[in-house]
Amino acid sequence: AILFSHEMGHYLACRYYKVDATFPYFIPAPPVFIAGTFGAFIRMKSPATDRRALFDVGIAGPLAGLCVALPAIVVGLHWSELILTGAEEHAGIALGTPLLFSLLQWLTLGPIPEGGDVLLHPVAFAGWIGLFVTALNLLPIGQLDGGHIAYALVGRRHRMVAILALLVLVGMGITYWSGWLFWASLSLILGLRHPPPLNDVTRLDERRRLVGIASLLLLLSVITPSPFNFSES
Repeated sequence: AILFSHEMGHYLACRYYKVDATFPYFIPAPPVFIAGTFGAFIRMKSPATDRRALFDVGIAGPLAGLCVALPAIVVGLHWSELILTGAEEHAGIALGTPLLFSLLQWLTLGPIPEGGDVLLHPVAFAGWIGLFVTALNLLPIGQLDGGHIAYALVGRRHRMVAILALLVLVGMGITYWSGWLFWASLSLILGLRHPPPLNDVTRLDERRRLVGIASLLLLLSVITPSPFNFSES
């Protein structure tokens, strides 16, 4: 539901701006994969008309996905269980906690006592995955959602922003979680460049520029340097 809402946000924005796009495709995953799917996407068959359309198409997906992910986190946290840290019966994956998730957890459950931890209900875990997917999509690289936003904001200088984001991914991959190195490699394979819209001259209005800056703050609030830690005890 989170991924479908995310992609439908893109699709409806495309329809609004008369950009030819497909319905969402879901990438199949084997049943053992914890997220149920390797992701979803739509294919834009025609270029965006201008930077405003490109920006709105890019930002619509993350905002629509969060409209489902955030309530899922709150409801799932209410159904979650407070446990002792390191309890053997609950050994497994320890999830990194993005700032936005930490805020929702504090508002929902209050302060976690010393020596305690939260065993997430599957609904809360789905919401956490929604934040992780949002973070990946908001990276200002290539034709990711963040790449659309970056191009709409800075135009042809977007490639410098993409290179900087790539270096940050490599740094986090070396220091925290090696999975970021995979995403950095995938970004290089898919390409750092972004095709221009039909009208590449008209700049964004001030309101959208502010929303674009807010999207960077959103990225910082949903990304975590070490998303997955596997514990044996």
